[in-house]
Amino acid sequence: MTETLHTPARPYAADSPLAYLLDLAAEAIGPSEDEQRDDAQTTAAHHIYQDYPGSLSQVLDATDWQGFPAWTGAGGRHEPSAVAWLDGGLWLHHTVHISERHGASDALTLMVPCTCTHGYVDIRMDTEGDLVDLLAELRPTRGYCLHTETPVGCRSIHTGPFLRGHD
Repeated sequence: MTETLHTPARPYAADSPLAYLLDLAAEAIGPSEDEQRDDAQTTAAHHIYQDYPGSLSQVLDATDWQGFPAWTGAGGRHEPSAVAWLDGGLWLHHTVHISERHGASDALTLMVPCTCTHGYVDIRMDTEGDLVDLLAELRPTRGYCLHTETPVGCRSIHTGPFLRGHD
């Protein structure tokens, strides 16, 4: 009769060098999806409070952000991000871009519905002045971008994200 080999639950001592190294490797895997969501929300709120004190920080709370974990898909790896609903079809998207050349930098994008009602236009903002200028342009259209036939246009983003409490 052949004996079945059973691997013990832990074939090494709990205080051994191997135990330490394996625990270290487990920590290096990175934050869980829930931790990534929380971090994305916190980072977005901090960026708004710091760089948009006279505008967005006056109307958005930390709890208005909904975080999303990192994912890999079209275009490669996407860092954790957060979105905030502004009403009227507009929403903000925040992420941190990480590159070897520039390090980590906040990226805040305003997602604006198009007047054709078939998509959104994404507009990156670097300063509070950019936001104010953009809102001045959008005011006559009540928060819509005028439809154009540019190569990217409004069809690059077809729908807004699912947000808690906003369908």
